[in-house]
This record gives sequence, C-alpha cells and structure tokens, in this order.
Amino acid sequence: MKTVALAVTDGMLHFELSVAYEVFGSDLTHLIDPWYDFSVHGPSAVRVGRFHLEPDHGLDRLPYADTVIVPGWADVDVDPPAELVDAVRAAHEAGARVASLCTGAFVLAAAGLLDGRRATTHWGHTQVLADRYPRVEVDPDVLYVDNGSVLTSAGKAAAMDLCLHLVRLDHGSAIANTVARRLVVPPHRAGGQAQFVNRPVPAQEDHPLTGLLPWVVERLDRPLTVEDLARQARMSSRNLGRHFRAATGTTPLQWLLVQRIRRAQELLEATDDSVDAIATATGMGTATTLRRHFNRTVGVPPDTYRRTFRSRSRVEGSGPDLGPGLGSGPDPHPGLGLDLDLGLDLVTPPGPR
Repeated sequence: MKTVALAVTDGMLHFELSVAYEVFGSDLTHLIDPWYDFSVHGPSAVRVGRFHLEPDHGLDRLPYADTVIVPGWADVDVDPPAELVDAVRAAHEAGARVASLCTGAFVLAAAGLLDGRRATTHWGHTQVLADRYPRVEVDPDVLYVDNGSVLTSAGKAAAMDLCLHLVRLDHGSAIANTVARRLVVPPHRAGGQAQFVNRPVPAQEDHPLTGLLPWVVERLDRPLTVEDLARQARMSSRNLGRHFRAATGTTPLQWLLVQRIRRAQELLEATDDSVDAIATATGMGTATTLRRHFNRTVGVPPDTYRRTFRSRSRVEGSGPDLGPGLGSGPDPHPGLGLDLDLGLDLVTPPGPR
C-alpha cells in the first residue's frame, strides 16, 4: 500500500492541508483497494489557523513514507522550522516522493530540494521565492511542476490539481477522474496551463465555444482542422483563434492536440487496442504520428505508458467497472467552466516505486 505523509507544523495554511487530507485521507477503497495509507506527521499538537491538529506521528517518521506532502507555509517572510526542513530533506534522501502545495515550496527550497530544478508556487510569491533561492528555476505561469521525485504546485485550487495528478500517476486516469467528480472539480487541468487568465471566461450559455467543444470531443477520430472548427462555430478562423486564446489561453490546434493525447492515454490504460487502432481512434492517423506527439507531450512512448499503468494495476489491484462516462472518457465540456484544460505540459509517470 502506498503511504502518504502530511508534514505539518505551526504556521501552515489550512486550505491546502485540507485538500491533501480530502484526496489521500478519505476512505476510497470502494474505488480501488488498497487506497492510500494516510497519516499526519508533526511535532506534538499543531495550530493551523484557528484549528488545532493532533498528528499521528512525529516528523522523524517522514522518511518511512512513499509520498510526503508539504502544505502551504503561511508567512513566507519567516523561515520554516529547521526540524520540518530537515525531516523533509531526510524523507527525500530516503527515496520519498515530495510534493509541496502552494507556498510549501519555500520549505522544499529551504531543504535544497529545488536547487537546479524548475518549480512554482502561488503567483503572488514567485518573485520572493526566486529572489531568496536563486538556484531555483521559478516558473510563475504554471499550475504545477513535476520533476519526478519533487513536485510543486501553485496556490489554492492548483493544490487540488497536483493532488489529483499524483492519484493519476499512481492509479490511472479513470480513478483520478472519478475522485475529481466526487469532489466536483475538473478531472484534469494540465500542469503547464497558466495560473490565471486575465480575461474571465464568460458564462457557458453565452460563450461562443460552448457548443463547439463537446462537438469536437465527440469527433476526435476525424482529421479536424481549424477551418472545420470555425465553420462549426459559424465564425472566421481568426475570430475563433481570438475566442480560444481569451477563454483558454491557448490555440485551437493546441487544445485539440491535448484532447487527442488525453483520449489516447485513456485507451492505453483501459483497452488492449493496438497503437495503430488508438492512432485512428484519436485522429492521429498513423502510429508514427501518435508516437511522435505522445512522446513529445507525455515524455514516454505509448507502449511504455501502457506498461507502466498495467504493471501498477497488477501490483495494486484494478479499479471497479466505472460504467460509461465515469472516468472512461474526457469531460463532456473540457475547456469551459471549471475544466480549463489548456496546456500541453502533460507529465510523465515516473514509474512504480
């Protein structure tokens, strides 16, 4: 069973802490058994905002966890406690996957885990992080960054994105999507999308892309062009591009490629279809084209991706039959409302530990 340890001390942010507890600490064995063995680690009683928390174990037990989660650090102008920094560093040296939520990145940076690595935090504190830790490559424009054994997220809602990303790496897209639906949050927002879009997304019933996006998702097996999308939306290609950029921060073709790759991931996880068949089903045309885009976007070839999740399934047990529409396909309205799946920075599962 994968063990997840939440590292806490006085001065943590309760929202990010609660997000991690909700995802990893809830009993979701009805989805997949075993789920996570979750515990809270801290120095005696901890005060988190107006809440008091009783840890299960001391910080000295962090190195025994498979994954360590560091919630947001409330006051970035104050150095995090040395005992927390030392414990997080020791856990990583022992082989744990370490993930920070929001300003928890300051704890990882203090531990030296972000030196020479790309990382992010809440957009309001990225410059502070960059100034204080010049060896860290701070990216202020993404939701989360996955470096394999070290992961960082932006603020607030992005903490949920990173937690669901970890579930996706461990248990596959179907389980992660079902957890997301339980929490009434987007099933997948790629880590590379912007932390915020300057122009707000209009209400769905008024937005010119509302009818277009589900129409596209239902036709991913077809060789769609920007002109096809513009024709369906009854607007010029240039006008379509402006609407896509304003609503999602990306281009129609980039968004379309993300949807094709997502569908390919789901088919690789859930079916025995050949790469050629999946290339046809996702509109990639040939296995060569699928492999090129998949490898460039996800970071591994389709066959490696499939073996990774199949090996996890054999070791950890397979999930239940989720039925049609529950984790077996893309969100019916990707790109609007809550699910702004914008970027191409889909990340590679680092392999079972």
